[in-house]
Order: sequence, then structure tokens, then C-alpha cells
Amino acid sequence: MRTVKRAAWLAVLVSCVLAVTAPALAAAPRTPKTAQGSPDRPQNPAAAPGAPQAQGAPQAQAPAEPAPQRAGRQQQSQVALALSKVTPSAITASGKNSRFTLTGTVQNRSGHALAGLSVRLRYSSQRITSRGELAQYATAAPSRLPGATTPRPLPQAAVAGGTQAWRLTGNAAAVGMRQFGVYPLGVEVINSYQQVLAGFTTFVTFTGNARGTQPLSVAWVWPLIDRQHRANDSTFIDDRLATDLTRGRLGSLVDAAATTTTPVTWAIDPALLDDVQAMNRNYVVKRPGTADRGTRTSANPAARLWIDKLKRASKDDPYFVLPYADPDAVALVRYGESMARHLDIAYKNTAVAAEVLGRAPTVKVAWPPSGMAGPDTLDALSRYGQIGTDGAFLLSGSAFQENPQGYTPSATTAVQTKQGTRRVLTYDDTINDVVSSGTRSPGAAALAEQRFLAETAMITAEAPNLRRTLVVVPDRHWNPSPEFAQKILGHTKSAPWLKAVDLQTAIKAKPQPRVFTGYPDAYEAYELGPAYLEQVRRIARDVSLFSQVTADPVRIDYTRAVLRMESAAWRGHGKRARAAREELARELGAHKAGVKIIPSQNALAGSSGRILVSVANNLPDQNIKVRLEVTSENSAKLQIGRFAAEDLVLELGPGEKVSRKIPVQAAGNGNFRVRLRLITAEGRVFGTEEITVRTTGYGRLALLITGGSLAVLFVGVGVRAMRARRRRKAEAGGDGSTGAEPAPIGAMAPAPGDPGTPDLPEAGAGSAPLPSRDGPLPGNPPTFTNNP
Repeated sequence: MRTVKRAAWLAVLVSCVLAVTAPALAAAPRTPKTAQGSPDRPQNPAAAPGAPQAQGAPQAQAPAEPAPQRAGRQQQSQVALALSKVTPSAITASGKNSRFTLTGTVQNRSGHALAGLSVRLRYSSQRITSRGELAQYATAAPSRLPGATTPRPLPQAAVAGGTQAWRLTGNAAAVGMRQFGVYPLGVEVINSYQQVLAGFTTFVTFTGNARGTQPLSVAWVWPLIDRQHRANDSTFIDDRLATDLTRGRLGSLVDAAATTTTPVTWAIDPALLDDVQAMNRNYVVKRPGTADRGTRTSANPAARLWIDKLKRASKDDPYFVLPYADPDAVALVRYGESMARHLDIAYKNTAVAAEVLGRAPTVKVAWPPSGMAGPDTLDALSRYGQIGTDGAFLLSGSAFQENPQGYTPSATTAVQTKQGTRRVLTYDDTINDVVSSGTRSPGAAALAEQRFLAETAMITAEAPNLRRTLVVVPDRHWNPSPEFAQKILGHTKSAPWLKAVDLQTAIKAKPQPRVFTGYPDAYEAYELGPAYLEQVRRIARDVSLFSQVTADPVRIDYTRAVLRMESAAWRGHGKRARAAREELARELGAHKAGVKIIPSQNALAGSSGRILVSVANNLPDQNIKVRLEVTSENSAKLQIGRFAAEDLVLELGPGEKVSRKIPVQAAGNGNFRVRLRLITAEGRVFGTEEITVRTTGYGRLALLITGGSLAVLFVGVGVRAMRARRRRKAEAGGDGSTGAEPAPIGAMAPAPGDPGTPDLPEAGAGSAPLPSRDGPLPGNPPTFTNNP
């Protein structure tokens, strides 16, 4: 019974808890998934290396969708609809011959049969009047279009897992296309209940009678930029580049440019060409943070093949170079002048592009990351990049105010810097997003292709009588499908409202005045953070120190490795950036430790002498040159002797060790510390070591005198021993006589006081002992000081 009561109370308690917590759980917002941004515009500010983490910041929430729309999206996921092609992409004829065709595929992903599955065309006879309206149509459902054709059945796609190609045709005249402009078209997949299961909206451009219209000049920038693949110059942190050169985006970009006659201007990061050149030799692939020595890889033939293809594809095209490794110029300038000067180093390392391509850059362009920069960054890029009056900045159109006259302005304008007035080429962000969007998924390439044609036609139609220039700049790490890249270049040259030009022609165009708005504060969150750059600065300081001890020929150089750590490609990849930076620091530390002083204990057998100092170069295949500096910690008691300065300038080959004997003078006994330092050619301390010098206080002269005195003592002792031996023999032969001659018989003993008789003291009188008959005893040896 008691158990039943406990169970009942527990049930009541759980019910109360659920009643209290249920509203809170229902009201709790869901964290929305953020879209993956492009490398130029990352979506997660906290992912930037060194970016500060917001504590307790509220989560941004997406607005709630109406219930019918959510249900519609669930239904749409049952069917995959893709557009393969629009033929022709732009309609130039009129009347009976103005037919167009849309083709694509439908796939049933619902897992069951869909009765009455069919496809139909939606259209509007009203042309689009502005780019804003075009953007609204691009995101709207095709049901917004009033016209619809008779549905065509899709029996093959109706079955579970079925796929079927579809084809829809129309007539421009019948649809109502009569004037030059852009018209929306839609495709829908419906079921037997007339429910829309999938759909999209695209566009077709009708040229009609466009006489008198000024064609829009279009200049393409073809980016050849990649993420960073190396820590030091000989170690790759991944082997992805080998794939990108053959069947990846880098191979596709070169192939697309090689198959077109449309002029393009290449934007090349010299670090990419440097990486490819390094793959022409044996190289090591080592993942950062691992303890192993990495995998040694033979020279990759794909590297040489890609370079040859690039030379052929770009031989007639102009190109400009980014500073080496495409540094985050805005972040470096924001950090301070100590890091801003690295832009100068980055520009001075761009010669590798000319070495690989066999020709110098032909255009002067400075392109900051994301196409956004403040006045200080523009000034630094102008100063170090030396774009001058015949070059230009390449900036996003968002850095300027919108044209008050309503139409899309020409790409060429100007800004004022400390170096003077500099030209600017602005690119349209909408077209940049259309071109840079992912075009490798089914149907995405055809939609982007039609949208590009529609946007450029709308720009032309906004002000048909004005000569204007449009610059198309895909994202730095653009990864288009090969077909899309080729077709988009072909449309630039074939569309009747477009005129393909190179970038230098756009730079020389008459600038259109525009108001520069500066650098948006929101972009700061995406930069390389100050904490990250502080660590890079410390590595750069050690690199500068190490470079001062290396001698010609220089085979170990970390200058470009530091520039690679400052690349804008690390934006949004904080974990990978830190791992690469730490790997570089370890490698540099190991090489610094290869040049060292070998400590030793030195003892002096006197107040002066020489101490032995050794210096070793354990670097592989690298000569070094340092100066050895020797100082006493207590110069009053231990002085360093004089020697020729050139004797302490040490030049060592790989694996070599040299020794020097340093004269010293001590003023007493004890242990004395001597500081040894390696000094670079510019007077900086490279390495420090301390040794102990022990002095005994006995010099060579002291030892000589002491030895001589001991020899005299030993000789005297020997003489006395020989005399005593002879005396003992005489006593034995004289039968116990004392050895004195006997007195004459009858002679009288002398009387006391006789001058010839010595006075003998009485026994026990305490007088001095009798002198030895062998002479006086030798005295104590003389006392010596420590001085010689």
C-alpha cells in the first residue's frame, strides 16, 4: 500500500514539472544554421584566427515562416528539379523563328510513386523594369508568373526513385516578348492534385530592336589564387594542391581560359606559383602537429604540366600580381606600422611570378581582401604596391554610395590617398555573387548563366545611351564548373549588348565621380585577429634574427613562410591557421638551435692562460657567419686578453665546428663566469652561453721555484746521509774510538782559561746545543706569492 502511495505522489510530481516546463520548452528558439560563406566573405566572425569571442551574445534568429510555406518546402524536397540548358540563351530573332527551349531533369526522391507527375512552363509578357525587380523574381516561386502552358506528363519520374528528362518550348512572340529587355520564365513540377512539388524561376533576354544602344564594356578578372599549403619552404602541410592542379578548380580555371578568345586579365598570387614550383622537386608532406617527420614525395609531374598549360593559356593576356601570399592588408595595417611594413616585403617577393611565366606583369592593380579597405590601407597599398597614376585599386561597389541617378554607374572612379589621386575599378556585388555561386550542383550552372545575361542586359537597358564599363571579379577562390566558366566567357563576347575588353582599357576609361564610404566596421570581425598576428610578429622577429647569421648561398629562408602565415586565406580557418603557425615556429626553433656555442669547463693552472670556446653549425646545407663575443662577469678579477677582431668572426659550413682559444688573466683564486655571445652582422645577439673558469693560483714561475727548492733539499739530505754512513764505517774500524787523534804521552791537559782551549759549558746549564760537525742545517724554503 505504501508503495502504491509513493507511485501516485511521484506521478503527480512529474505531471506538475511537465506542466511548468512545457511552455518554456515550446518557446525556446532553435539555433538557425548559418550558410557557408565564401572565403572572401566568411559568415562566422569568430572563426577568424585570433578574433575575440563574444561572451553571452544573443543568437541571431531567422524569422519564422508561415505554416503553408514550411509545408510546401517539405513537399518540394520530395522532387529534385534541375535546369540543364536554355536555348538560345538570348533570343535575337522575332516572329516565327523566336522559339526558345528549356531542358532539364526530374527525380522522384519521395520513396513512393507520385500519381500524375507532370511539368509545365510559367511565363510573363511583362518585361522586368529594374534590377531590384529582377532580384525579387529570382527568389520568388514560379507561381508568381501569370502565364502557364499545358502540363507534360512525367511517367518515368512518377515511380519511386524514377528520373526523367524534360523539354519545354515556347515562342517569344506568343509569350509577348517584343522589346529589348529581360523576361522571367518558370518551371513547375505538379502532381495530380495540381500541387506544386518543385519549381524555379529563370530569365531569358530578348534583344529585339536594340539599335542605338551603347554596348556595355565588360572586363574580366581571372583569379589564380589558392589557400596556403606550406609551413616552411620545403614542407607542405597538405597534398591537396596536386589534386587541384589536375582535376580540381585550378586546372578548370586554366582550361576554361585556354578555350576562349574573350580577353581576361589574370590576378595571380605569386605564392601559388611558388608552391607549384616547389612540387617540381622532391618535397615533404607533414600534417601540422604530428610527431613524425612527414612523407617524402617525389617531384610531381602534374606541377610541370600545369605550369606549361598556364603559360599557353595566358601568353596573350595581361596579368597583375598580388603581394606574395595575398596578405590580409587591412589587418596588418590595423595592427600597426611594424606589421604594415610586411606589405612592402610581400610586394618585393612577387618576382617569382615573372620567373615562372617568363614575362613581367603588365597591369598595376591593388586588390585588398573582400575588395574593401579603409584610407590607411589604400595608402599603404598605393605606397608599397606602387600602382601610380597608371594603375588602380580593385574595390567592391559597396565601398561607394549608390548612384543618385538610379542606374548602375561605370566601374571606373577615383579616390584620394596620401600618395595622391588614384583610380579605382569597382565591381558589381550582385554579378560577383551570381558568378561566384556554386555551379557544380545540378542545374546551378544554367541558372547562373541566365542570371548573368539578365543582369548585364538590365544594366545596359538602364541607361542605353551611356558608355559604361563593367568589371567582373569572381571570388578569390572561385570554383566554377568547367562548362560554366567556358560559357560565361563566351557569352561576354557573343551577347549583342556586351563588349569584351581587357582591364587596362577599363582603367583608362573616364572616371565617374562617386562618394567613397570607407571600410565597414562589420568587416573587422572577419580579419586576422590581433592575438594571432602578435604570434606571427614574434616569429617574424626570430626569422629576421636567423636570416642575419645565414651566409651565401642562402638555402634556408623563412621570409616567405612568414608572409604565408599572414595570408587572407586564413580568414575563417582559425584552427588550421594556428596549427600551421605553430608548426612553423617549431621548425624555425629547431634551425635556430642548430647554430650554438658548445659549453665547456675551463681550468687555469695559474693566473693566466687560454680558455677553449667552440661553436657548431648543425644546419643542413647552409653556411653561417657570426661573430663571437667574450666578456667577463667580473672584469676586476678576470680579464679577457687582447686578440685580433677578425679571429672571432666565424664562418662555418654545414656540420662544421670551430674552436678558439681566448687569453685570460686572473687576479686571484676561484671560479669566474664568462659570458659568450654570438653576434649577427647587424649587431643583434643570436645566442648566449655562460662558462665557468677555475683558477688555482700557481703559475709556471711559482712551480719552477718550488721544484728547484725541493731539488736542493733532496741534495742536502743525500749529502748528510752519505757522511753519516762514512762515520759509521770509521767508528766500526777504530774499535769504538771517537775518531779524534790520541794525545801525546805525558802531555798535560790545558788549564782552564787557556786561549787555545774552548770553554765548555757545564752539563745541564741550558746552553745552546753544540754545532754539528757537518755544518749548519738547511733553513725553510722562501715563501712565494701568487705573482710570478
